[in-house]
Amino acid sequence: MKFEPGEIGEVLEMLLFRELDIRAVTLSVNTLPAARPRPGDLLPALEEVLEPYLKRLRPAVERVASRLGVRIVTVRLAVSPVSILLEPIGDGAAAVEVARHLDKLAEKYGVDMVGGFSAFVHMGASRGDKALMEALPEALNTTARVAGFLNTASTMTGINLDAVKKAAEIILAMRPHAAARFAVTANLPEDVPFMPGAYHGLGLPDAVVNIAVSGPGVIEAVVRNLPDADVRTLHDAIKRAAFKITRLGELVGREVAKELGVPFGAVDLSVAPSPKVGDSVAAILEAIGLPRVGAPGSVFALALFTDAVKKGGAVAASTIGGLSGAFIPVSEDAVMAKAAAEGALTLDTLKAMTAVCNTGIDMVGIPADASPEAVAALVADVMALAVHLDKPLGVRLVPVPGAKPGDVYDLGGLYGSVAVMDISRYSKIPLMARGGTSPPGVERLKKG
Repeated sequence: MKFEPGEIGEVLEMLLFRELDIRAVTLSVNTLPAARPRPGDLLPALEEVLEPYLKRLRPAVERVASRLGVRIVTVRLAVSPVSILLEPIGDGAAAVEVARHLDKLAEKYGVDMVGGFSAFVHMGASRGDKALMEALPEALNTTARVAGFLNTASTMTGINLDAVKKAAEIILAMRPHAAARFAVTANLPEDVPFMPGAYHGLGLPDAVVNIAVSGPGVIEAVVRNLPDADVRTLHDAIKRAAFKITRLGELVGREVAKELGVPFGAVDLSVAPSPKVGDSVAAILEAIGLPRVGAPGSVFALALFTDAVKKGGAVAASTIGGLSGAFIPVSEDAVMAKAAAEGALTLDTLKAMTAVCNTGIDMVGIPADASPEAVAALVADVMALAVHLDKPLGVRLVPVPGAKPGDVYDLGGLYGSVAVMDISRYSKIPLMARGGTSPPGVERLKKG
């Protein structure tokens, strides 16, 4: 992949003046060979599989970052769904020990996050799934770098309402920093580099490098330089910027993969924000022409932006993967968090915006004493959108003790300040008592 001289100049300007960076390099490793029938044997086997990669991961990333002059924000590891490792054991206490061991390994080798403390329960829960679900609150409450999810719905199978209700209970049992590392998902693909959705899928090689890009500041500058442009001209300009951002992402991914001696996987085209000023997706939407994100026109602006990013990125990358949409995590985007705290952005608006992005309702604060039924119903709404639109979506809610709607809780770092939103005026929702698994929709029939 060669860069033309003019393109190099444009990318250098993005790196130096527009906060362009690589959000994450995620090494995905198959840990299924570590599965053992006894808890005491699992941890040494897990370490034996992971350490040869972990010893080389951060040094490889740092060499590439230095050589290319690119800032790489986080270095991450994704493992096979831990629920599968637990299948022979079926013990929640063993699951907690696995989480703590992964946390220690990550700290030892300078890995910022470990994804894969997860289970796929969209049709039901196996022995290992149940052990993992039992362990999730304690596992994430007592670690700092472990992330996970429960995939509770898919277009092919429908929505497991029992798993959705269990996920709501798990969310409310977590402390804020733990809940920020947990999501309830639908249709999650195998090559997600973003946390908490990252895991090593069954269809992947033993190890692979996936890349998560950033660059909202670059696109915001492009949009602000075209104040009078029509929407087609604006779309084309965003598309061209996304092309350059993705090209850089693929270059970094291929270089890291070469350093590690593993295959390069894919670039997730999603433009990810951060809490720092000048790195906001919401600011792009407002630059397009919204008085405040959440105002009428928000879905249109987000759809325009998302489509342009996908089209530009798809041409630039040899392989696209992950979620490849637009990320709208409320607390991780300073402008979006402010709109939520002001009441301009509501959960209903976020649900509508979910139809044209790939994150769902992400990083939203809720009162810790919220009704489990209301939380489950909100999750079920997003799962229904994912199934019937045939796309990956998730829900990441942060319960804040003693908080009320309008309060702000500072999580720090990349998580930012989470705005607490009113989840529902209804604490009792009889629908949630029904349980069971809803059948797949007509989208399933279209697949043959």
